[in-house]
Amino acid sequence: MKIGFDIMGGDYAPKEAIIGAMQALKKLNADDRIVLIGDSEQAQNLLDSLGGNSEQFELVHTSEEIGMGEHPTRAITQKKDSSIVVGFRLLSSKKLDAFVSAGNTGAMLVGSMFSVKPIEGVIRPAISATIPKPNGKFVLGLDMGANADCKPDVLYQFALLGSLTMKHVYGIADPRVGLLSNGEEKEKGSLVTISAHHLMEESNAFHFIGNVEGRDFMSDKADVIVCEGFTGNVVLKAFESFFHVMRKRGIKDEYLESCDYENFGGMPILGVNAPVLVGHGISNAKAFMNMILGARDIVNSNLCNIVREQFQNLVPVQ
Repeated sequence: MKIGFDIMGGDYAPKEAIIGAMQALKKLNADDRIVLIGDSEQAQNLLDSLGGNSEQFELVHTSEEIGMGEHPTRAITQKKDSSIVVGFRLLSSKKLDAFVSAGNTGAMLVGSMFSVKPIEGVIRPAISATIPKPNGKFVLGLDMGANADCKPDVLYQFALLGSLTMKHVYGIADPRVGLLSNGEEKEKGSLVTISAHHLMEESNAFHFIGNVEGRDFMSDKADVIVCEGFTGNVVLKAFESFFHVMRKRGIKDEYLESCDYENFGGMPILGVNAPVLVGHGISNAKAFMNMILGARDIVNSNLCNIVREQFQNLVPVQ
């Protein structure tokens, strides 16, 4: 397995990225390789200063970076030798099994859409995120920011993508899928969620339990919660802000610590033809390590091929 790692993406790259790669390497199999994509001179100097062995990695030199504030499509088009563009080029040519970056999220989405491309039948790929529950489990939320507006059939597909991910990556045999709304009754919600509810309850492609509310991110009612990206991103940022406020106040709690983004590393982009993970811009070494390990788990699960097979046989929703 070869995991491509953008060492230039993130506020604390490349140093924290290199440390994270060194930590991840210790947890990978002997025949797994991390391909460091970025400024090879900086990578080599950091490996030397940190006691790493460059022979344990593959280094791919790039001369450009895509900044966090750059326009994604323009940057992808113009910066052909950036770490993100080169990473996607290697991924689409199957020289990598996965690609991870904490760089420009928009550029990662554009690269996913136009380089490796959505799986045939997938209307829109989704960003997913794992949100811990107080009982030690977690819920998979999607979409968490890629698609601000969605039609009912897109939400239906998110439900299937989430169910397949929970089953094959995280080992939940029969994931319970809930649709986020402002009430449990099927009549509650926007016109889009009401229509999506109808599609989901008529389907046998996944275990749909009906509408769930915002509080159910913390309950054990659902394993997957589906919403459009606008709402999902608001939910995700609300959890992040709660965590940071509690930490600033010096409050220590086992559940609170489980909410730290470092524990998850990156958010998978589901529905594209190869594993792609996007990390937080403030990622540190631990987050980078977990991002790489998350990519390993998705590759090992064969998720992309499973999704491809499911969507080939998917009956179009009406």
